[in-house]
Amino acid sequence: MPPFPSRLAACLLGLAALSLASVSLRADEPIEAVSSRVSSDYVRTKLPDGSFQPEGYAFGKGGYWSGPIDDKSIDRMGFMEIAHTIAGPLAAQGYVPSRDPKATKLLIMVYWGTTYAPEHASDSPLYNHLSDAIQAAFVSKQEHDPVQVTEQFEDAEMAAYAQVQKENHRRDVADGRNASMLGYDSWWEATFTAPAGTPLEQRKRDMMSELEEDRYFVVLMAYDFQMMWKDKKRKLLWETRFSISEHRNEFDKQLPAMALEASRFFGRDSHGLTHRDLPEGRVDVGEVRNLGTVPEK
Repeated sequence: MPPFPSRLAACLLGLAALSLASVSLRADEPIEAVSSRVSSDYVRTKLPDGSFQPEGYAFGKGGYWSGPIDDKSIDRMGFMEIAHTIAGPLAAQGYVPSRDPKATKLLIMVYWGTTYAPEHASDSPLYNHLSDAIQAAFVSKQEHDPVQVTEQFEDAEMAAYAQVQKENHRRDVADGRNASMLGYDSWWEATFTAPAGTPLEQRKRDMMSELEEDRYFVVLMAYDFQMMWKDKKRKLLWETRFSISEHRNEFDKQLPAMALEASRFFGRDSHGLTHRDLPEGRVDVGEVRNLGTVPEK
């Protein structure tokens, strides 16, 4: 038997590596992540000048996902304020608000909020407890027979190892939920099982550094309005998910730029997750009239 709980040490080293990766890759400048998907049944008509034929839509209130702490920059923003901000970029892509049900093609559900990032390993009580246990093992090793030390810590090692595995599973579940919400699922599926020491593992660390931080997000889900109105059936035509790190940003100030940058993908496929630099300066979305709203049912 080895005189030191090596599996315990390996777990701590792995957790520490993930924690370091999560803080060392943050960008100083605002970078937005965008993911957009389109149904194969959704095709926009182009006009002779190359622009898209306008399509009427109504907004629907999807819901608000509050973050782990009070944040005035997003907590005080109501649905209508967010819808008004998004309406400008939608209009730039040929989507116009409509009050006539017969002329309304899309019901655009709006979801927004802040993700709750899983606790960093080095901040968790379990991590600190295991660190103390390993330190104690080193001290005891110098004072006692190595075999005796091994027997003393063997049961504790196995129990702690099981707890680390449970914590890793909880973090994986939380990360997977955030990946799905933010549109990172294609990145997640491509890198989650990446072998250690490969370029793919570095891509996974980049992904985890973004997922394991609180992020502001907006999700637009555009349904076939006519099918919902007439047949009471839901058919998703396109969806766009965009987000930005909460760190050093304020949602109300960044939302206009976020929506404007993401708008180039409204009704279009981004072919996976893409990252965009947010434009600097003030974004004026202008006045939007005839804003139709369909309450959640």
